[in-house]
Amino acid sequence: MAKVVTFGEVMLRLKSPGYERLFQSPVLEATFGGGEANVSVSLANYGMDTAFVTVLPKGDIGDACIRELRGFGVDTSKIVRKDGRMGIYYLETGAVQRPSKVIYDRAGSTICEAVSADINWEKALEGATWFHVTGITPAISEGAAELTLEAVKAAKAMGLEVSCDLNYRKKLWKWGKSAQEVMTELVRYVDTVIANEEDFQMSLGLSAESSGAVEEGQIDVELYKSIASKAMETYPNIKRVAITLRESRSANHNDWSACLYNGKDFFLSRKYAITDIVDRVGGGDSFGGGLIYGLNHYDEKEALEFAVAASCLKHTILGDYNRVTVSEVESLAHGSGTGRVQR
Repeated sequence: MAKVVTFGEVMLRLKSPGYERLFQSPVLEATFGGGEANVSVSLANYGMDTAFVTVLPKGDIGDACIRELRGFGVDTSKIVRKDGRMGIYYLETGAVQRPSKVIYDRAGSTICEAVSADINWEKALEGATWFHVTGITPAISEGAAELTLEAVKAAKAMGLEVSCDLNYRKKLWKWGKSAQEVMTELVRYVDTVIANEEDFQMSLGLSAESSGAVEEGQIDVELYKSIASKAMETYPNIKRVAITLRESRSANHNDWSACLYNGKDFFLSRKYAITDIVDRVGGGDSFGGGLIYGLNHYDEKEALEFAVAASCLKHTILGDYNRVTVSEVESLAHGSGTGRVQR
């Protein structure tokens, strides 16, 4: 069985209750989450052997985070502990025409302050066959960017498959270099790229000739094959490109699908109308986790369908983590998706 290692920052998540504005009432719901940790949790729930690598602060909060990850079956033995603080993000869930809002408080976190010597990548990746990162980690600090680049280089040297969700976050790229300066180097060591249209534009400087309005959620599928082809022509190391297609009707109603291109075949998934979103945070991560699982168990078309169905289900679950099983995802991917009671 494949062992998947992911690397990134896991944060304390503080959310206002329900659909309240932040601090509308003097209560915040405290959980944990972060892109790469979310992927590891998904894979552990699917029964895969997975490990998460990060740098966490010593003390009670870091301990609680590790206990939670272990509870899902994630290997936390490679996590480095140092003096410092954990990054925080505040979440306000949107409704109808009011969008959700994320406020970051992660400057100076232990992983932001991490340096090359903190992680021995040969040991961290020992026994693994797949390594996953995102564009979020190199965005948070110069040190984190250097660690991420070292990690993908080590993974390729050790013969691992490498996947990267480009995950452009404009609020994070503040430390000096631009996303394109960093990501165009990092992606040269990646086999599977996961992205949306904005990610390609902002992280790699790639776009189709008439790309439509990302902010308005307009989808023109033919353009995505063009973007994927351009990425693979620019970076011949890339084996496949998966692009998520989110059509945002409102904060509560999104149409959700994806496509995958391997340089020869272009696959378009089934589309799901998600009309009553519970929590869309972690939706992209659940797609990434589903795709990695799928590529290790199915052909590429079926892997894409599994990933989209997994992410559709995540939109119904509170918190960062996708708490679903393989059978539940397969049931949706091969069924009607009516939500009828299972007896």
